[in-house]
Amino acid sequence: MRAENSAIDGTPIAVTTPEATPPGTTPPETAPRATSTAAPAGSAKAPLRGTLQAALGVAAFSLTFPATAWGLEGFGAWSLVAVRSVLAALFAGGCLLALRVPLPDRRHWAGLAVVAAGVVLGFPLFSTLALQTSTTAHAAVVVGLLPLTTALFSALRVGTRPSRTFWTAALVGAAAVAAFTVQQSGGALTTADLYLFAALLVCAAGYTEGGRLARVMPGWQVIGWALVLCLPLTLPAAAVALSYEPVRLTLHGVAGLLWVAAGSQFLGLVVWYRGMAAIGIPKASQLQLAQPLLTLVWSVLLLGEHLTVAAPLTAAAVLVCIAVTQRARG
Repeated sequence: MRAENSAIDGTPIAVTTPEATPPGTTPPETAPRATSTAAPAGSAKAPLRGTLQAALGVAAFSLTFPATAWGLEGFGAWSLVAVRSVLAALFAGGCLLALRVPLPDRRHWAGLAVVAAGVVLGFPLFSTLALQTSTTAHAAVVVGLLPLTTALFSALRVGTRPSRTFWTAALVGAAAVAAFTVQQSGGALTTADLYLFAALLVCAAGYTEGGRLARVMPGWQVIGWALVLCLPLTLPAAAVALSYEPVRLTLHGVAGLLWVAAGSQFLGLVVWYRGMAAIGIPKASQLQLAQPLLTLVWSVLLLGEHLTVAAPLTAAAVLVCIAVTQRARG
């Protein structure tokens, strides 16, 4: 097995082994350090680095809905979804080829298919269809519920068992975000809501499976191979969609397309999966409780939407819940 296939990130696995001695010689007396099982000093920084990586992923994802709204100004929904996946796959495939990364083991292909169906195809498609008739503030409800759903999928798939404190804080945070976003949208259940709930389920499954795979291969390879796996579908889909849907090459349209392709579909998922592998799927997923609020901030700055006074109150509640879940022992 090649070294790059088993790496999660640049930090080596902390395994203490005795120093090699020449044959026929007696190993010298060593200090207690030789038999100590303590982790290297650098490993103490791994949880912090993992949290920062997951937070960067959340920041990238928070721009997805506003960028999608921009993209819909120049592209049809089906064209936007297909073209963003093709561009991201070409970018990821180029990196895989340049670094001569070998094909994943056959046992990982089923998991990569789940990642592809969830985060490469399902979530972009359902959320884009929803944003045709929904505001970004309303669509943020799916992101508010995503951490809890991801933790649930993780408990079922990976066998994690977070503590009661963890679940209580997660439920309170999810309820606060859901109440805020539903209040912002008026609480009406529409066809867009059905698309959003479908996006929630498939994305949680893709996040969980991707986080599991990121423990045995680098996170960027997880999303990279998932994107490449979809290329035989997304490439002809892009050609067909572009032939039927009109395209207007506006500044907003192109900028939105480029961000959802490079930022949301590839780079954001790279750091997100690395973070999940470092600190665990449930704890990383709770960082997404802040994502709806970040999305609303971008919606004000980029789309001109207006917020109510409930925003800072919800932000404070979310920050408290994140702090509790990060300290809760699983």
